Amino acid sequence: MSFTEKLSSIMQRPGQDPVAKDDVAWWMKYAGRGLGTVGSLLAIFLGAWNCVSILLGSVSCLVSGMWQMVAGFVVIMIEAPCCCLFIDFVQNLSDWAEKRPYWNRAAAYCIMAIPPVFLCFGMGSLLGSGLIFATGVIYGLMSLGRKAPLREMRSAATNIEVPSSSMEATLVENAQPMGFTNRPDSNI
Repeated sequence: MSFTEKLSSIMQRPGQDPVAKDDVAWWMKYAGRGLGTVGSLLAIFLGAWNCVSILLGSVSCLVSGMWQMVAGFVVIMIEAPCCCLFIDFVQNLSDWAEKRPYWNRAAAYCIMAIPPVFLCFGMGSLLGSGLIFATGVIYGLMSLGRKAPLREMRSAATNIEVPSSSMEATLVENAQPMGFTNRPDSNI
């Protein structure tokens, strides 16, 4: 058994199929889960730091900090349910999120990360929400899947058809030469 197989068996979630159902690289799955876990913990801490700005009278930073803490908590419930063992519904939420396509998680993380930055623009908001947004970007890349093999990409690039019958034809290739014609009739 190789090191990566041992590592994947240790990191396997309860009830998870041992065979992967999609074509996403193993390092990308761990990158998304690791960045989501670390980023959400940092977002919770920096959100609490933003909440302290209420002492300076900044209500928008208080709201931004609370939003960031809730977003960080949601991400950590989905990505690392072992950190929230004291809440009984977390495992069900995490299992439900695992069954959804990657683009759902990507959209949710990116949408959750944007409001705190607009409410209170600062280093705490940028770093905390930025890591949640980066997790969403990684899941978005995972939803795109793997590239085609080199041989297939090369054959697609060399297989050029007539522009009028090709689906990949551009407007420039289909452009007709401009010519001068008579003035249109004004009787129409």
